[in-house]
Amino acid sequence: MINLPKIALGAWAWGNDGVFGGTLTDKELRPIFDKSMEYGLNLWDTAYAYGMGTSEKLLAGFLKGLPRESYLISDKFTPQCADASSPTAMKDMIEMQLGLMGLDRFDIYWIHNVWEAPKWTEELAKYFEGKDNVPLIGVSNHNLAEIKQANDILKAHGLKLSAVQNHYSLINRSSEDSGILDYCRKNDIYFFAYMVLEQGALSGKYDTAHPMPKGSAKAETYNPVLDKLEILNAELKRLADKYNVGAAQIPVAWAISKGTLPIIGVTKTAHVDDAAKAASVKLSADEVKALEELADSLKLNVVRMWEKEMK
Repeated sequence: MINLPKIALGAWAWGNDGVFGGTLTDKELRPIFDKSMEYGLNLWDTAYAYGMGTSEKLLAGFLKGLPRESYLISDKFTPQCADASSPTAMKDMIEMQLGLMGLDRFDIYWIHNVWEAPKWTEELAKYFEGKDNVPLIGVSNHNLAEIKQANDILKAHGLKLSAVQNHYSLINRSSEDSGILDYCRKNDIYFFAYMVLEQGALSGKYDTAHPMPKGSAKAETYNPVLDKLEILNAELKRLADKYNVGAAQIPVAWAISKGTLPIIGVTKTAHVDDAAKAASVKLSADEVKALEELADSLKLNVVRMWEKEMK
């Protein structure tokens, strides 16, 4: 089992695919990468689907020349990006991605979503069966039944499911309510929590007077409910002041306290500083409970178009 840091850094926004708004260049991202590595935050989460290789290529440029053991790469097979008619679609996708990134292996590799997932999990298992340097194998955006099915498929090939990656935050705890977190704990499976900050909605940066910029997908989701989010963000700010950190660090500390490994999108060096500090915050059980009760009382539904309810 590889040694994972408490937090993974997400390069979704690096794909410049319109989800986050704006465009990021390698010149802007280089200081972010360098600072992350200085902190020992060396687990990078990307996917070909993030800008059709844009995120992977940007990240690859920063990895060039570094010792392979100094960083960890988490990448994904996105079924919709593959040639489903090809009998070698899995092999072609993996080897294309390795070529884009200049790597000979990934540390974690995922089935990105559930579109024909059993078929693709089977193909993934066949590809890695009997190979050396098999990465941790994970599934993303799967419900509990689909996770169990994936694990069964992998076991039939002498492999195991090692990771699950789902949307999980204070205002979307469906992976907990559905029993997924318990299943992962009982079966030695890492649970990666993405969108812990809900694309900045739980960072304290936005409110009704300062909405998210129009034109991005996240603005469509969160701007209509900023009045409710203000209530939760006020409590996050209160706890942040208590622990002498920024408001954005409290949801991350909450996710760590739940036994998950949060993926934090980083587009500014300040995000890296926040991630490093969040790993040191230890919320009490009472604080965790109070945060969850407040979040639940807001009755928000932030399931995105590519997702589904886990229940």
